[in-house]
Amino acid sequence: MNSLPLSGVCAQGFEPVRNTFAEIFTDGSERGASLAILIDGEVMIDLVGGYADRAQSQPMTSESLIPVFSCSKAVSSLVIAKAVSEGKLDYEQSVASLWPEFAANGKEAVTVGEALSHQAGLCAIPDDWAAEDWFDWDKTCARLAAMKPLWPLGEGSGYHPVSWGYIAGEIIIRATGRTIGTILREDLCAPNKIDFWIGLPDSEHSRVAQTSKPTRMPNFGQLNEFQQLAFMKPWSSPGRRGGAAWRRMEIPSANGHGTARAMAELISIYAQSGHLDTALMVDETTLPMATKKRICGQDRVLPHELCFGAGLICNAPGKLVYGPGLRTIGHTGFGGSCLFADPDTKVSFGFATAKQDAELVRDDRVRRLIAALYDCL
Repeated sequence: MNSLPLSGVCAQGFEPVRNTFAEIFTDGSERGASLAILIDGEVMIDLVGGYADRAQSQPMTSESLIPVFSCSKAVSSLVIAKAVSEGKLDYEQSVASLWPEFAANGKEAVTVGEALSHQAGLCAIPDDWAAEDWFDWDKTCARLAAMKPLWPLGEGSGYHPVSWGYIAGEIIIRATGRTIGTILREDLCAPNKIDFWIGLPDSEHSRVAQTSKPTRMPNFGQLNEFQQLAFMKPWSSPGRRGGAAWRRMEIPSANGHGTARAMAELISIYAQSGHLDTALMVDETTLPMATKKRICGQDRVLPHELCFGAGLICNAPGKLVYGPGLRTIGHTGFGGSCLFADPDTKVSFGFATAKQDAELVRDDRVRRLIAALYDCL
């Protein structure tokens, strides 16, 4: 225990959370991570532990950036909600009203809210595609716009691991003239000194922690065609993950880099009635539309029954992913990183891990940390 690099802030009364954070290192579950918990915007926990490199020679610090994969979707959802709040976009308008090419092959009625809740039937590109093609934004968006849905529209969700970011990102470009990463940086992060990036400048690459891949495959049960396309094909995800091109590219679904503190600060907007500190980011009309449960049930891609909002995973009775709150929303990233907001307790939570696990939604480390947190409340 004495040799474990672990530092940061722990408010009185939250020592069990700090102890649990230490335990995930000492029992071998973790190698390098950061954890942050805010209540009503005030920091209760801001901890870093372990090592930023696979050789375990460089301690993780508060400046270490960790790639948090699909946690990026929840951050991107804030940019979208802000655009809706500003009257530049509507969840109920059709995607094609902004992006006419998207109407191809029967998708003319798909709404922005349906697309953001994984109901557009475009969870993957089925053929004639390469991992490198994801690095061509226009080519990818044109392919998705032209595609026929992979299942009949209106028949449930199928999680879009990578393609979600291109759909959401092109919607924002068409609505605002700026990218999700640009709005995030200029309007949310830079003015508030929040260390989260979608599209990481070269100047920040030296701070990125090395990730360790899972030692086993996710448990999908009996693989279906949608899971195979979304996760198992050579082109299912972009190539060069972890390289400079991957970090530099804006992929709003998948390549956000940040600290746990930054994740908790951003998601706190959903816990604080749309505010970031005292500034209103999402108005009271938009907030319930951003967080409402748009589709619930067995997902076609993830092996779980889930409820999705507009870029968010929502707690629901019998489907509690992030603690006990029925209004809690958040997202998990590949490998185990996680962020969520609980508006009933005003809690916001960020966990970023460099040691990836194979659980797709309910990582055991996060489960233990959440249990310790709610025991303290």
